[in-house]
Amino acid sequence: MAEPVGTTKTTWVLLLASAANLMVALDAMVVTTALTRIGREFEASVEALEWTINAYTLSFAAFFLMAAAVGDRFGRRRMFVAGLLLFIAASAACALAADIGWLITARAIQGIGAAIVMPLALSQIGVAFPPERRGWALGNYSSVAGLSTVLRPTIGGVITQSLSWRWIFWMNLPLGLAVAIFALIRLRETFGPNAPIDLLGAVLSTAGAFSLVWGLVRGNAAGWSSTEVTGSLGAGVLLALVFVLWELRAAHPMIPMRLFRLRDFSAGNAAMFFLTGTLMSAIFFMAQLLQSGLGFGPVVTGLGLLPWGGAAVLGARSASRVGRRLGDRATIVVGLLAQAAGLAWLALLAQPAAAYATLMAPMLLAGLGFAFAVTMAQKVVVGAVQVADIGKASGTLGTLRQLGGAFGVALAVAVFADAGGYGSPASFSRGFAAAMGISAGLSLLGAIAGMALNGTKEPLAAGAVALTGSGDKA
Repeated sequence: MAEPVGTTKTTWVLLLASAANLMVALDAMVVTTALTRIGREFEASVEALEWTINAYTLSFAAFFLMAAAVGDRFGRRRMFVAGLLLFIAASAACALAADIGWLITARAIQGIGAAIVMPLALSQIGVAFPPERRGWALGNYSSVAGLSTVLRPTIGGVITQSLSWRWIFWMNLPLGLAVAIFALIRLRETFGPNAPIDLLGAVLSTAGAFSLVWGLVRGNAAGWSSTEVTGSLGAGVLLALVFVLWELRAAHPMIPMRLFRLRDFSAGNAAMFFLTGTLMSAIFFMAQLLQSGLGFGPVVTGLGLLPWGGAAVLGARSASRVGRRLGDRATIVVGLLAQAAGLAWLALLAQPAAAYATLMAPMLLAGLGFAFAVTMAQKVVVGAVQVADIGKASGTLGTLRQLGGAFGVALAVAVFADAGGYGSPASFSRGFAAAMGISAGLSLLGAIAGMALNGTKEPLAAGAVALTGSGDKA
């Protein structure tokens, strides 16, 4: 049975899931601020440094669905802890790296650990909290992710300048071990349906996600018309189609295709795809504007992004209240439209001598809009399915978020390169304005997807199914 909201057990679920979310979200991109020093120490090429990011992104995206299925089968708490231990072991390997190849390999393993942790953190929140309080719980959970997005440059810059880039990875050990120990002590073990793992589906989904993300992250470097990129994207699409066909006939599918007949599940996932693409592309270029356009250092750049993060935290914590007044659909659509307006505003302000003060209001608007949309989109997707399918829903949502992020950054970088460049402040401003325009457009596409939602104000009926003991063990 579900624990009553506000009990010690539900509090621990939210606390530990949020702590794991913070650790993984920070580590995804915080290494970017240390790339210059890593390159000098290892005498690494730009292409090799790029793979310290790409290796993590690829393994993270590729193993998301498989991790959710394994957690359903063998226990969400057990696999959550296993993912944490793998993540911190890989973090230690990163910190001890003797060359760039070692670091890239360790980052890929780190991504696998993160892929195990994230869907199971979300699944445990979905199971522990009843529908009427799930939005509140996910608001707190999302506020951590929103803040981490803009804290990355600050934390990475401070650690790299004050200590060493290796401490970016060492800091994961105490937090990760603490979360793992308390998870074993405080969390219940829960399971999904007692069904065999869809091995062929796992292979197809992993290979398909890997191929799609590979093509997206390599597109701008290798050329979008290159054999490598077109072949990778084509293989990814083909594998995705084969995966769908297999799932339609599999006895125990990794993702039951019937879930996509649920309007809220399909529309919520589509909105999340565009929402994540918007955020990742916008933050990617906003950090560069503060450094290349305004001349900020890494630490000051991180501080300059705090209005965005602060708005995301406040918005996520109040999204549930707004959702009860406006309804889930309206809150998601309004959030995405607000984010689009904020980014379009930033595009108009993109001038070589722009004053930082003029950028604060659009950053606040974009951060607030993102928080409203991401919190309620997660709630809608998780709430649209039966309790037994929460793990599969979380895995699907996480995979599409990763694909959306890679897609958004790749598209914005391509547009930036076509419209401007790094040759001069004026050239950078032109490219930045075009990239922000693309980010705003992605947010508008997310709003269109959000309009297809049911628009309920009360907890969704499917999500209101009682949390029976059939899927849980004390």
